[in-house]
Amino acid sequence: MRTTFNIEDGLLEEAKNLARQRKTTLGAVVSEALRLGLLRTYERAPAASNAPLKTFRGDGLQAGVDLNHSSELLDVMERS
Repeated sequence: MRTTFNIEDGLLEEAKNLARQRKTTLGAVVSEALRLGLLRTYERAPAASNAPLKTFRGDGLQAGVDLNHSSELLDVMERS
């Protein structure tokens, strides 16, 4: 598909040089770069989840629980 858009001068020169090195067209280089850029964007995006979030009622932490001491927290969890 033919379209028009603006590219920074330095990027355009690099793309043209790469096209010459690969003996291909500028369009092919731009398409590949865009495809790779979009793929990376989709790979980094967190997966959407429709799972309901679990919520709990109460007044916060149980007495004697210190979240900074994982071994104590494990002890309390194992007793429950």
